[in-house]
Amino acid sequence: AYREFMFVGDAADALVFLMRKYNESEIINVGTGNDLTISQLANMVKTAINFKGKIKWDTTKPDGIPRKLLDVTKLHKLGWRPKTSLEQGIKNEYEWYLQNYDNR
Repeated sequence: AYREFMFVGDAADALVFLMRKYNESEIINVGTGNDLTISQLANMVKTAINFKGKIKWDTTKPDGIPRKLLDVTKLHKLGWRPKTSLEQGIKNEYEWYLQNYDNR
């Protein structure tokens, strides 16, 4: 199953952009327009945190809807695009966590 994920800083940036630039009633999707599998996401996190263990999957759980991807054409036409890749966003958040929390 494929899902769309987005760096939270970009989500906030898109919302502020829309509040400043958009005054219509039509719905605008906020997203990246890119999707990946949960496995790809897990491996991205694994790499970012330098986890050497093995990821285990519970294959008894349902996959859900095969694909969840937003149409972000309207948002792009308004001139907004994400600035941070998901991979970089994960790295940034992990580094922030390490700097701001005790690892007890």
